[in-house]
Amino acid sequence: MVELVKFLVSELVENKDGVVVTADNDNTINVKVDKADMGKVIGKDGRIAKAIRTIVKAAGGKEGVKYSIVILEADEQ
Repeated sequence: MVELVKFLVSELVENKDGVVVTADNDNTINVKVDKADMGKVIGKDGRIAKAIRTIVKAAGGKEGVKYSIVILEADEQ
């Protein structure tokens, strides 16, 4: 699932090297992007972030796992 999220986010941002996607044990996927690309990932009124979450929810449903997506700036922990 991490590969799917990384692909989706990398296609949206300009600084593809600044994208870091990690997964926790409790099915949380953390997405870190540069501050300049944050608006592109979130989108107007959060529509792009919601679309990413919908795709991950559908893919996770086939696996029987619920994932949650957390979007962070690169300097946040």
